[in-house]
Amino acid sequence: MREFIVEADGGSRGNPGPAGYGSVVIDAATGETLMEAAEYIGVATNNVAEYKGLVAGLKAAHQLDPAASVHVRMDSKLVVEQMSGRWKIKHPDMKPLAAEAARVYPSSQVTYEWIPREKNKHADRLANEAMDAGKRGKQWSPSASTAELDARAARSAAEAPAGPPGDAAAGAARARAALATSRTGTATAESAEGPESADARAAQNTATPPVGWAAPADLGAPATFVLLRHGETALTPEKRFSGSGGSDPSLSDVGRERAAAALATRGTIQAIVSSPLKRCQETAHTVAARLGLDVHIEEGLRETDFGAWEGLTFGEVRERQPEELNAWLASPKAAPPGGESFTAVSRRVSAARDRLTEAYAGRTVLLVTHVTPIKTLVRLALGAPPESLFRMELSAASVSAVAYYADGNASVRLLNDTSHLR
Repeated sequence: MREFIVEADGGSRGNPGPAGYGSVVIDAATGETLMEAAEYIGVATNNVAEYKGLVAGLKAAHQLDPAASVHVRMDSKLVVEQMSGRWKIKHPDMKPLAAEAARVYPSSQVTYEWIPREKNKHADRLANEAMDAGKRGKQWSPSASTAELDARAARSAAEAPAGPPGDAAAGAARARAALATSRTGTATAESAEGPESADARAAQNTATPPVGWAAPADLGAPATFVLLRHGETALTPEKRFSGSGGSDPSLSDVGRERAAAALATRGTIQAIVSSPLKRCQETAHTVAARLGLDVHIEEGLRETDFGAWEGLTFGEVRERQPEELNAWLASPKAAPPGGESFTAVSRRVSAARDRLTEAYAGRTVLLVTHVTPIKTLVRLALGAPPESLFRMELSAASVSAVAYYADGNASVRLLNDTSHLR
């Protein structure tokens, strides 16, 4: 039986807004692109566009071989979970699209897998080409598409990362190159033996350095960020959404003093930087008073704007806006109504990280901030996917730490330490 991979995506500039989809059919055995499909569909939501991309991809595969086995890969967890039968389909716009997708192939011939957005660049590019064409009053044309070339370029770039400070993949790649150069005296050891062989030797020599092995140049002291989540507010015990778009609550009496004494005894903090929100500034100034330091404000460290969900519990949002919540849980590109997506938060936190890493090279800095910025800094340092944000626990007044080195590598040294609160 022939095997196909279908990658599909859809997007909406406004949600709802001008929307389009893209899909690609790939030969599973060779990796060859067999067929592309894309279309501007007018005003629609992200989820509708994603479903239309799925339908188009399945139909394209069916056109090539109705008897094929098809493995669908999408970065929409909502679509993947619903088509896999694990989540119910409640939205009236998506029910007929899901039914149409299910009719293309027998269910026994189709499997579904969620993938991170960065692994779905081909379909994502097709969808954006379709939306760009629609903006010009035209439909997407395969003859004008550069999606496959763009996807290949992205894959090539991923194989030789050169990211910003704190990019763990880039730092690891540069470290391997430095090890290879130190051992052989040339910069071509990896290309001569192949990457797998070079990686194996790097790992082996890191564990047991041979006689005559020369260590890479000293990278100096890292910029170390001690990440302090602000103290408790009245909303914290009730686990209510409390971002940058809500009431900006003050610390509660319980939250005011809890982290300061423990940090003062460490004696390593050389500077303090805070989110502009009140609860962080109050926490930061409490610590600063004990350490005799000033507090500097960094706008990029503010919490996510949760829009219409500000002040609500997760259960209340689930009851009032289940579809919007499912979409938010499924994709970092989705935002609460009137709020901010995790993708947008990641961009501004990354920019703040880069500014602070440059400004405080070689120093230990206390960053007083919120759940999402701290988790984002840890996620980026580890090179972890966006869904890892939902898999970290961060208590009020907890301490985490990440060190950033001059070569761009990062080291997570601590996560959610609450020993000072016991």
